[in-house]
Amino acid sequence: MEWVLAEALLAQSPDPRVLLGTLCGGEASAERVETLRFLLQRLEDQGAGAGALPEAAREVAVEYLVPLLRGLRERPGGSDAGPPCQRQRVLRAAGAALRSCARLAGPPPLAAALAEDALRELQAARAPGALAALEVLAAVGPCLRPREDGLLLERVARAAVALALAGDGCSEDAAALVAVRLLPALGQCGGAALRAVWDALAAPDAPSGPGRIGPELLVLSALAEKLLPEPGARDPGPDARHCARFWRTVQAGLGRADDALTRKRARYLLQRAVEVSAELGDDCTCGPQDATGPSLFWWSEKKKDELLKFWENYILIMETLEGNQIHVIKPVLPKLNTLFEYAVSEENGCWLFHPSWHMCIYKRMFESENKILTKEGVTHFLELYETKSLPFSPELSEFIVGPLMDALSESSLYSRSPGQLVGSGSPLGLKLQKFLVTYVSLLPEEVKSGFLLTFVQRMTSRHWCAVPILFLSEALASVPRCKVLGVEGLLALRDVVQCTMITHQILLRASAQCYLLQTAMNLLDVEKVSLCDVSTFLMSLRQEESLGRGTILWTELCDWLRVNERYFRQSSIGGSDGLCETSLNAYVKSLVHECVQSPAWETGESCSMPDGSEARLTALMVLLAVDVEGRKAQHSEKQRTQNVLRIFLDPLLDALGKLGTNAYMPLLRTDRCLQLLVRLLHTCGPRGSRTQDDEVSALLQDFVMTASESMAQFILRRLAMNELQSIADLDRCQLYLMVFTELTNLHVKMGWKRGNPICRVISPLQNTSIQHLQESDNGQELTLGDQVQRVVSMATLAAVCEAIDQQPVLQPDSLDAGPVDRFLSAFPFNQMLQKPRCQEHSRVFEESSSSQGWGKIVAQYIHSQWVCLSFLLRRYHTLIPAPESGALEPYLPAVQMPGHTLQSALDALAILPADRVLPVFRCMKVLVPKLLTSSESLCTESFDMAWKITSSLSNTQLTFWPNFKAFVQFVFDNKVLTIAAKVKGQAYLKIKEIMYKVVEMSAIKTGVFNILISHCCRSWIVSAPSRPQRSLSGAQDYSELVLEACVFGPVFRRDQRLIQDVQAFIENLGHNCAANVVLENSKREDCYVRICAIKFLCLLDGSNIPHKLFLEDLTLKLLDKDELVSKSRTRYYENSLQHRVKNRIWQTLLVLFPRFDQHFSNGIIDKIFQAGFTNNQASIKYFIEWVIILMLHKFPRLLPKFWDCFSFGEERLKTSVCTFLSVLPHLDIIIENIPEKKPVLKQALIVTLQWCLSHNFSVRLYALVALKKVWHMCKALCVEECDAWTKVIEGSLSQAESMHGAGNAKRNWQRIQEHFFFSAFHPLKDYCLETIFHTLPRLSGVAEEEWLSLSKFVSFTDVPSDAASPWYLPQSPLSVLSPGDWAQQDAGSHPGEEEDQPEWADVQRKIIPCGLSADVDLEPGFQHRAARLGKSVSRLIVVASLIDKPTNLGGLCRTCEVFGAAALVVGSRQCASDRQFLHLSVSAEQWLPLVEVKPAQLTHYLQQKKAEGYTIIGVEQTARSSSLAHFCFPEKSLLLLGNEREGIPASLIQQLDVCVEIPQQGVIRSLNVHVSGALLIWEYTRQQLRQRATPHPECLASPRSSEVPG
Repeated sequence: MEWVLAEALLAQSPDPRVLLGTLCGGEASAERVETLRFLLQRLEDQGAGAGALPEAAREVAVEYLVPLLRGLRERPGGSDAGPPCQRQRVLRAAGAALRSCARLAGPPPLAAALAEDALRELQAARAPGALAALEVLAAVGPCLRPREDGLLLERVARAAVALALAGDGCSEDAAALVAVRLLPALGQCGGAALRAVWDALAAPDAPSGPGRIGPELLVLSALAEKLLPEPGARDPGPDARHCARFWRTVQAGLGRADDALTRKRARYLLQRAVEVSAELGDDCTCGPQDATGPSLFWWSEKKKDELLKFWENYILIMETLEGNQIHVIKPVLPKLNTLFEYAVSEENGCWLFHPSWHMCIYKRMFESENKILTKEGVTHFLELYETKSLPFSPELSEFIVGPLMDALSESSLYSRSPGQLVGSGSPLGLKLQKFLVTYVSLLPEEVKSGFLLTFVQRMTSRHWCAVPILFLSEALASVPRCKVLGVEGLLALRDVVQCTMITHQILLRASAQCYLLQTAMNLLDVEKVSLCDVSTFLMSLRQEESLGRGTILWTELCDWLRVNERYFRQSSIGGSDGLCETSLNAYVKSLVHECVQSPAWETGESCSMPDGSEARLTALMVLLAVDVEGRKAQHSEKQRTQNVLRIFLDPLLDALGKLGTNAYMPLLRTDRCLQLLVRLLHTCGPRGSRTQDDEVSALLQDFVMTASESMAQFILRRLAMNELQSIADLDRCQLYLMVFTELTNLHVKMGWKRGNPICRVISPLQNTSIQHLQESDNGQELTLGDQVQRVVSMATLAAVCEAIDQQPVLQPDSLDAGPVDRFLSAFPFNQMLQKPRCQEHSRVFEESSSSQGWGKIVAQYIHSQWVCLSFLLRRYHTLIPAPESGALEPYLPAVQMPGHTLQSALDALAILPADRVLPVFRCMKVLVPKLLTSSESLCTESFDMAWKITSSLSNTQLTFWPNFKAFVQFVFDNKVLTIAAKVKGQAYLKIKEIMYKVVEMSAIKTGVFNILISHCCRSWIVSAPSRPQRSLSGAQDYSELVLEACVFGPVFRRDQRLIQDVQAFIENLGHNCAANVVLENSKREDCYVRICAIKFLCLLDGSNIPHKLFLEDLTLKLLDKDELVSKSRTRYYENSLQHRVKNRIWQTLLVLFPRFDQHFSNGIIDKIFQAGFTNNQASIKYFIEWVIILMLHKFPRLLPKFWDCFSFGEERLKTSVCTFLSVLPHLDIIIENIPEKKPVLKQALIVTLQWCLSHNFSVRLYALVALKKVWHMCKALCVEECDAWTKVIEGSLSQAESMHGAGNAKRNWQRIQEHFFFSAFHPLKDYCLETIFHTLPRLSGVAEEEWLSLSKFVSFTDVPSDAASPWYLPQSPLSVLSPGDWAQQDAGSHPGEEEDQPEWADVQRKIIPCGLSADVDLEPGFQHRAARLGKSVSRLIVVASLIDKPTNLGGLCRTCEVFGAAALVVGSRQCASDRQFLHLSVSAEQWLPLVEVKPAQLTHYLQQKKAEGYTIIGVEQTARSSSLAHFCFPEKSLLLLGNEREGIPASLIQQLDVCVEIPQQGVIRSLNVHVSGALLIWEYTRQQLRQRATPHPECLASPRSSEVPG
């Protein structure tokens, strides 16, 4: 057509120059430039290069086409550029026209001149100027002469490669243009240009990095045909197969997780290299980087079949991984095992293929966005060494400490497998443990140390979550003993503890510490580390979490030290003094000596106190050394332990003994000695079973007692004699008071004696403290030293008060108020300290290394005041006057004016920081019950302020829990609850509000509700025996709290469930994990809330009237709660929150049932039956049925109401009648206590026979089961009234037993009879807590976290167990059963299911094309058929030559015909005769042109269609693809569809004008190719139809689409 038009134009004008001038004169539209292009091409074909035409061609090129290209590229979004599809046509036509001009211009060569100008512009300009230069180079490049223009070609090639590999954002368009158009054009020139491109790509010193992988692969894929040799080529050129950089680039591209197009290009290059190698048939090797390793790529004609099989499987796996669908990928994974079999030589056990190829597959799986695929890949890799023995490879080790550890950092990989019990451990964790043990054991000795060191260091390179770091530490601890780690490894282990585990959950963190210590003991080379290094590492472990004395881990550490103590590297600290000392003993003696001696750098009395780390280290090592000595003897000898301990502590005891008499002992020495003493006393207490008979603890206490007199006198002197004058001395004050408390506890433990050293200093301490406080109130301005002494005196009084309060032996017998009590009662509380003057204020912070702010000092001062007042109020609480009483003697203002004191407490809460309010809460606990009646608003305000302070600390673990416990004890005190409920005022409402806020907080902070419900239940239980008539008075008004506890338990997120599962796994380890021994189990799991409530309910007595009223009120609330949950969602899913709440409700009702009487049961039976009518999950049905059976058994008078449940119509009951039919198989238990059983059996037969005729199969099954059981009882009791039904019943049961109809009828009949509820369950004998809370949930498919084992009830001791309650049944047959595959299910309304179906449902309607009737004569030609039918044909061409499956082709043919496509291009017209094609096309091939284009011919076909003005559109996801939602289709569109498995080859992607992708919302990555094509065909049709009606807004202002797929 174009040729005809060119001839017509030339025929009208004999001078071509006139035509060229005319075409160049108007607006540069696509049609004008295309006309210019095919006119120039026609002139070129005619050989018209003489005369004035060359000059005219030169003018057209220089004056029109080059400026046109520059203008289009420099103003891509301008108003004159038009839509992107039009601009693309202009660019394409202008480039072709410029190429024809270069050929027509003649000498001097125009192409070289234009190329020189464009090259200079390219090197000087930035985008978009560079884009215009590239357009010119791409157009004239093929016209350059390889010999004459060789140097120019090399320069252009080097510049083009540099631009393509630049990688910056502004050069993306330029890089794509270079790769798609310029480099292939240069490649056609061959020779120097191609070698210049290859040298730039493969240069050894070329920069590398992740950012260059994509551009390099873009260039390589564009030149693949030139860089890989062709068979029979005279000039083979460069061979990329021999280049290691080429293969490293391909491997890097295969593993790129964020760029599908880059991966596709890498696969294309690999496949082309394999195909070329097979075609050439010669041997090829790309040598290894080291001399001994395998080649990156090699080919041998002798092993061609094996190599082809290997690479075919490899490429298949990589292509399958693109789908990210585990059900598609899993069947291909066995081929990965085959790859390993190919890769390892059976003869010498070495690698035949480089292992980095296998690692590419795993890396791709590890970095998949589908976590299931990631887990599958990690699991497959960890299982490698279970069946294979792979040779060592450095790349494999690098992969393990690199991508594998990155993948292992994902916590979700460690979740339990379906059906695995809670606490059984992570399957992946176990595989990781086995893998690491096996791999390390196979490593050569010379690399083992480096690998493990790198492995540990990788654990410090990022912030790991708690679960991965735990299982990695466990795997390390399992590695067999070997001496591989030195100081560097020990430091890395310490960094893991210190840097990566700061915020982890406590139990998981503690367990990981235990494993890391075991790792150190297993892997350390003791000859490379010193005892100083080891002790520093031990200091990084938290003794309060993991390294507790008396645990198994402590014993293992002692044994390790005992075995290796003589082999440690010499420490830098001083050696032993004696000849018989071991190195460990010498080191410990040196530590003690260094700790207690006077530091050489001490300058005076005002120096700051040591931080205590040295004392902590020394105490730890002393106790370890003593226990090591104890382990040396077969039987521990007390005398030997005493001697060793005495030797270690002699310097300390000597210094402590001189404290009271040596006033000139250096201050830092006293600080260190006292710090060491406190750390020894805190650390020596053993954990676990050795607490009572520990020999070392007893000896240490005896030693300390010998120096108690000296220490007591020292403390008295320092605290009472104005010796503490600086800010640094406040820290010393705290140290002295800690020692005072320890000594007090020690004397009480050893037996308190009158006149002991502590007893003698208490009174002087009190008196001098009061004296100091009184002297400072004389009105004079206080110095800094005076104020420090004031703080010290108040802290001393607080410590003495606490000691007296905690030790009853220190308390006086009478309540007579002494001077101290009167002073404290009259003290002005919340008294502030005067801020120091400027000079002193600056000195405050210069002299103290701790840099305590003045605000902290004042807070400590006020805190001490409230500690004293708390002691005073608790001691004299009986003297607090009632509201109506007057003052009592002795006169104690703070006690006898409670309203003023409570107001002061509120003022203190506003002043004190949140971590200092504990004593204020304790004061409020005493005051509020006395004031709640008379000052309710003040008490309510105290509730509110206390809650605000407490809730604000929810993220501060160390402060929150003590404060919250104190808050609960004061707000939810039983007296407060009782008084507030009686008044029913503001306080009552505020308490209820706080109660619900606590429940709400517990959903995000585990353990909060536990403390509240445990406290309330304990207080209600304690109050019951003392006041039997008024017992539970508080509980009755707060039954909502018990209700919430009975149904409590949020559904946790997956990550929270994982943490709980791992915690359960650690707890199941018991004493084998030291963390379980050291850490106190706080019972903060959510299950203990329900356990506490259930145990409390079990203690209540149904015969006690208050108890009975409380239980009945709770029961009604539970039934209302069930009704509310049922109404909130008519259909809920298994193990959803609604399901779990209803499950807990009915479990609680089963516990309460034995306490129901006849009257109350008669009132609630209707609600229970109503619950049976609702849609319920299987477990809830079992509980409802069980409750009904028990109630009918206990109260047979309820049977008439039960029979009424069957009287409703089948339409209303639907399948919920199965609940009531399930009761009838247990009719023998129900009528057990009924004298007249026959009428009941007769009624049961009538009911069951009626429902045996139901239309619903499930209902008939339940009715038949009931009929079989009831009929058996009738025959046993000889019910003569039913003899007439014998034939019918026997026939029905016989038919049921022998049913063999279609489907699973017979199998379902067997399953329902074998179901536990009908075969093994006994409603009376199986009634116990174990069945209710563990067995039945287990058998009914409830989530495992809902199972409450009896051991949890026993371990929860906050509430005592009721001996009369049935806890468990030792020989229940239910305990050995497994969950069956039959579950009761309702077929009620599903979401989206309509209740009432219309009489006529909508039916499918076949659409008959316009003008087509049954008598139409089908003519053979498509054009005639289309004309007769009036069929509208669009200009859309669908190319499906790459599609293989006839089903997809048949469906596409039908879709194309329906929407009027111009043609469907297929790889072979033979597909139209395929049966599968015809089945899906339904004769569409008769109405649609089928064009045959082989896949090898597609490049030429697409280029031809481009020349005809078609826009080539690919359906492919690329980095720069356009969304279908925003793409505007040109009228002349060609849609290229990819292969089902491979998609569009990388070689064809370069021919595309634009890539379009379909927006997706789901997880699955790709659509079926027929579905994808149909979506784009419809969108094209929709846009064209809309454009014909009105101008398409999307086309008027369409977003910029990708010009070149990138």
